[in-house]
Amino acid sequence: MELDPEFVEEFANLKVSTRQVSPEELANFDEKRPLRERSQTKHPSYAHIPQFFSVPPPPADRLRHLLRKEAHSVFLQRQAEEQLDNEELNQLWEMLKKHVTETTAKKQQLISYDDYCRLQSAVGEKCRRYLTARLFAYLLCDSPYLGFVEIVSIYNYTIRKVWLTQCRIGLSFYDEVGQGYLREFDLENYLVDLIPTLIQIRDCMQPTFQKFYVCTVVKRFFFFLDRLRTGRIRIREMLASGMINELMELRHAPKETDTETEDSSPTNWFSMAAVLGIYESYLSLDEDHNGLLSKQELAYYGSGTLSSVFLDRVFEESHTYDGEMDYKSFLDFALALDNRQTPQGLHYLFRMLDEQHTGYLTEETMHHFFKGIQKQMQAFTEESVNYKDVSNEIFDMVKPKDPSKITLQDLNNCGQGETVVSILIEFHKFWAYENHNNNPQNV
Repeated sequence: MELDPEFVEEFANLKVSTRQVSPEELANFDEKRPLRERSQTKHPSYAHIPQFFSVPPPPADRLRHLLRKEAHSVFLQRQAEEQLDNEELNQLWEMLKKHVTETTAKKQQLISYDDYCRLQSAVGEKCRRYLTARLFAYLLCDSPYLGFVEIVSIYNYTIRKVWLTQCRIGLSFYDEVGQGYLREFDLENYLVDLIPTLIQIRDCMQPTFQKFYVCTVVKRFFFFLDRLRTGRIRIREMLASGMINELMELRHAPKETDTETEDSSPTNWFSMAAVLGIYESYLSLDEDHNGLLSKQELAYYGSGTLSSVFLDRVFEESHTYDGEMDYKSFLDFALALDNRQTPQGLHYLFRMLDEQHTGYLTEETMHHFFKGIQKQMQAFTEESVNYKDVSNEIFDMVKPKDPSKITLQDLNNCGQGETVVSILIEFHKFWAYENHNNNPQNV
């Protein structure tokens, strides 16, 4: 195994003590004695709770960082070698078929626990780690056949577990900190290396568009998985979310039934059609072609009826350049508006509505935003709406724990959060809500 050149170079340049070793010290030296641990204060809780976290080395200790990185890489390589490859999976399927207990009239092949135990003895050590008694009991709970499990369910489970483990190992190679999470920079590197394997992307993407594709994909991951905006996301959460599965679907050539027409919406958010759609939306809004969006340009997003009060707040909270929004900030904005029904979308919009950063919305706060809607109404119609009636309807929909204020948790719990924020920030959504009795499909 070849070591990291940086690690080898750093070790070669390591400065050691020039102090002379006395004959007595040399005589007492025991080469089998383990190295002395670095002096550090042991916490009293260690006597009852085993230590489960090791503090990473300080940034200035480059050698320890490289050693940690090299050890992490060797560990992952060993883990990867222990996974079943395609040939071994095919052999597992053949062994499953040889141990079938009975076949139903519908050609479904079943296996009993006794034959399952014989299968465990017949397969190799690598396969045996997957074929546990717990797995059989788990699959038996959902099996419609009393005392039997379909062999295809065992095989599918094994394939999925192997795939998830391989995917986790692949992501962990980019975890430079070694703490089980990826930063934006780490995920960008992972995607750059992954794109050549994505058949549906690599053959139709211009090299100049790659950075925009990577940026768009990374933003989607962080928008949905980094709710607290810590700048990092857990690898296990990436796998559990299913978003990695959607991305990996692009490794396979599209089926004829999956072909997207001009009038259809992309079924995979990471497809080239979906990413190009949002990028072209950004370009169409950029009327002066300076690569940034002003408040006036962003006002034409979507229905073009977002209130000026809401847009003011968006630019106050977003990272801007001379008062204009870049593509990354636009992605957060677009993802929130297109996913208002999700906790992540509501979190973004609630942050915009929470002017005072108090963590809740009062009647006065909502009135401030509704003035923007009333101003738009005056331009479209002579009708006026009493804000008190709107406020009462909002509080009736949300039913907050505190009747005087609405928290983000209240919006998530009520199931009407999307409607509430929409009627406060977008005129055409408010108008559709006001006329929902006549046109319920527009709400």
